[in-house]
This record gives sequence, structure tokens and C-alpha cells, in this order.
Amino acid sequence: MTEAYIYDAVRTPRGKGRKDGALHEVTSVRLSATVLNSLKERNGLDGHAVEDVVWGNVTQVKEQGGCLARTAVLASDLDERIPGLAINRFCASGMEAVNLAANQVKGGAGDAYIAGGVEMMGRVAMGSDGAAVAVDPTVAMEQYFVPQGISADIIATEYGFSRDDADALAVESQRRAAAAWEDKRFAKSVISVKDVNGLNILDHDEYMRPGTDMQSLGSLKASFEEMGKVMPGFDKIALMKYPHLEEINHIHHAGNSSGIVDGSAGVLIGNAEFGKKYGLKPRARIRQTCKIGTDPTIMLTGPVPATQKILADSGMSIGDIDLFEVNEAFASVVLRFQQAFDVDPALVNVNGGSIAMGHPLGATGAIIIGTLLDELERSDKEVGLATLCIASGMGAATIIERV
Repeated sequence: MTEAYIYDAVRTPRGKGRKDGALHEVTSVRLSATVLNSLKERNGLDGHAVEDVVWGNVTQVKEQGGCLARTAVLASDLDERIPGLAINRFCASGMEAVNLAANQVKGGAGDAYIAGGVEMMGRVAMGSDGAAVAVDPTVAMEQYFVPQGISADIIATEYGFSRDDADALAVESQRRAAAAWEDKRFAKSVISVKDVNGLNILDHDEYMRPGTDMQSLGSLKASFEEMGKVMPGFDKIALMKYPHLEEINHIHHAGNSSGIVDGSAGVLIGNAEFGKKYGLKPRARIRQTCKIGTDPTIMLTGPVPATQKILADSGMSIGDIDLFEVNEAFASVVLRFQQAFDVDPALVNVNGGSIAMGHPLGATGAIIIGTLLDELERSDKEVGLATLCIASGMGAATIIERV
């Protein structure tokens, strides 16, 4: 089978997903086009250079609806003969776009693809698509549906993580992200977002709070306790599914959960012939990909079975992996991953994660693959694994290996 290589990876800075966020006036299409244009310019692409653009976005309504991928191609400087495919695997949409593109290349369906995603959470609110898994009672009741924050707290309760454990991880994420920006570790991949006059709108991750400490986090109220215990009482639904738990320990809040942000990212993937044609040197090969389904109530444990599956499929062990990117959707997700595999926390999210910099849903999977590649190169390591938990109970993972 043909090898699929990563030739380039870029992302925008992540802006606060609010009306006062720096990227709020930029549409999903325009932000996506910014990424596409950057990949075109950086790599000298011309004509029908790639087979397709595979683009993830989660809330596919309003300006993020109607096959946003194709619209982004038309809004960019790419050739109009390049089509576009919009996909949705919730929080792993950007990763699934990369994995799908890589497997298309491996199977011989085209020499190259651009894959990634976007989410403008300040413009198109999470949940505004009215997903049936949450709002259709005939589905939600049968699946013991609870919101993700409750799921994160179920993980903490089931696996014994305290509020201090979660807060300590959040403080460390902020410290690492600030250090990475100070050390210019993202300089290779982060592209500035500019206005029509060529002036910078944003050139750094806007959401970070580097002064965060245990004391400041300790003052925050648990975000999901009221909806769990009072109205509408989701804890009772969870305890019907998990009767061995006496009660749910609510430990998550805004400071140890992922930030709501705007952002986009893209990865250029191709075979060896594509690299030769454009004089490009591959940076890594995509060694293995996987996706799995998991318990939809606890919902966010997917990175553990996804990692088990991808290691088995590739004939590898956890000790063969040099670095890990585990999306910080909530602190307990990363804590559970570290616990399950007994991995050194120093190897996980080396440059911080979504707690510090934010989680633009459809883009994050592509972001963490690019971050992982940059860090493998910076630290002169060889093999990395990226993985995410996914809404409604799924998981996805990607293993990359430097060339």
C-alpha cells in the first residue's frame, strides 16, 4: 500500500469564542480560506494540485452549513476544479478529516489532499444544530444521555480523580502553553489572521491565562453540579446507568475544562510522487489511524480504547510512543488516559492543550496532529500518538512517525 506523508501543517491562532473575541468578525469560510491559501503559498501548489479538501466542522448550520469545505475552496485561491467534503465526527472532525485523507492516499485514490477543519464557536453556537442524540427523547432516554460536563465528572468519580488533581493539570497546561509561546515553539505552524487591508487581526492564542494558579481555580464553582443535582437532575440519570456510584463528584469548572474558541487548521498530505513533483520533503508518515465507539453516557473515555486499538493494529506497545497529544476536553479525560497507560505526564501535551488555548471543535484534531509533529521535530523524537474523546461516545487516534 502507498505511504501517506505529512508535508505541511498550519493553524490559525485560537480567538476567544465570544463577541469581543479577536476573530469574531471573521466567518468560518474566510478563516478556512486563510488556512487553504497558506498551504498553497507555502508549498507552491498550482492547478489541480490536490485531489480534494476534506474539512471537519461540528455545528453544520448557518454559515457553517452547506458543505463548508467546497465553499471554502471557492473562497480561497485554490483551483476551482478541487472539490470539497465537509465531515462531522464531533470533536474529532479535524482528525477524522486527516485520517480519511491519509487512507485515501494509501489506497491510491489521488496523490494528495488538504485536510483539517474549522469552528467559529463565537459565531455559530455549540448545540445550535439541535442534535437528535441530545434533544430527541426517544434516543436520549434510551441511551441515558447526559451533557458532556456531567460525563467528565462521572469519569472523575469512577476513576478517583479529585478537584485538586484536575486543577493541577489545568495549571500545568497553562504553564506549558505560556512557555511554548515564549519559546516560539508554535512559530513554524501558526499563521496570522489578517483583515482585507493586510493588517493583523490575531497572531497569538488569545484564550490563555498564564497567571492561573491553584488558588484562583479553587475559587471557581463547579460548572455542572447544579444541572446534575437540581435541574434537570442529570445525576439521577447517570446513577441509573452506574448504580455502583453513590453520587457524582462534580470537579469540573471553566478553569479545568476546554475553552470555547474560534480557529482553523489544515494538513497537507500526499504520497511520494506528489512530493517529488512539487519539490517537497515529507516531514512524517501517517503510520496508523483508528476510530471506535464507546459507552455514550460516560462518553469521554474514548482515548483509552482508541489507543489500545491503534497500538494493536500497528503492532506497537505504549512504550514505542515518544510523545502524546490527548485533547484536554476536560481534565479528567487526560487524567484517565495517563492512569490507564501509566505514561509519564511529562510526555503528554508537552506544550499545553485545550484547557489553556481552547478547543475549536472541528479544527482541534488537525491542530493536535500539527502540534505533535512540531514537537517531535523540536525534541528530535520519532513517533507520536494523538487522540481525542468524542461526543456521544466515540474515540479516534492517529500515529505519526517522522521521516
